[in-house]
Amino acid sequence: QVQLVESGGGSVQAGGSLRLSCAASGLAVDDYAVGWARQAPGKEREGVSCIKWRGPTTIYADTRYASSVSDRFTISRDSAKNTVYLQMNSLKPEDTAMYYCAAGNSFGGGCPGPDFRYWGQGTQVTVSS
Repeated sequence: QVQLVESGGGSVQAGGSLRLSCAASGLAVDDYAVGWARQAPGKEREGVSCIKWRGPTTIYADTRYASSVSDRFTISRDSAKNTVYLQMNSLKPEDTAMYYCAAGNSFGGGCPGPDFRYWGQGTQVTVSS
């Protein structure tokens, strides 16, 4: 059974940092596109970032970021731990949301898109002024 478990959320002051983790079981993160989405109360779910290895090796990765976070967040993958991370720096109050990890076959339908069939339960991030 595929399971994605997020952790690392919490409450921080504006300008602070958090590192979110997405631990996968039942699938290898190296074989999938893996990404993060977020949803704030009263707002639609928003794609944040995705990562997938380019070609048959794990030397180079394709990554994508929402424009609102591209200069502050970094997505990465640890193959040995089968875990994907989201390093979030210079956090702003508007980053407050529930953050979800997801996995799919490709970026073709979005980041994350409709082909991201596996989703975690989420981890809450709250940024105060």
